[in-house]
Amino acid sequence: MTVIAVLNHRQLAMLRAVAGGRAEITCSCEPDLYVDGLPCCDQGSARELVQTGLLRAAPPGASGRRVTAALTDLGRAALH
Repeated sequence: MTVIAVLNHRQLAMLRAVAGGRAEITCSCEPDLYVDGLPCCDQGSARELVQTGLLRAAPPGASGRRVTAALTDLGRAALH
């Protein structure tokens, strides 16, 4: 697992949206993030946040299914 050294403003906003319960994520090896029901404008950053262990799908789901996004412990720490 790689950790992002510095998060940009957009990545922090994504993490805040997840923390606020406003985000969903698709169950996939290349997950897509949705905020307030709309696709995130920077899916590359969203995928990087998942791959570096900052956010995840809250409940497991079938491939392609959209589920609630959740912060990991590392993601919560990044916001503080």
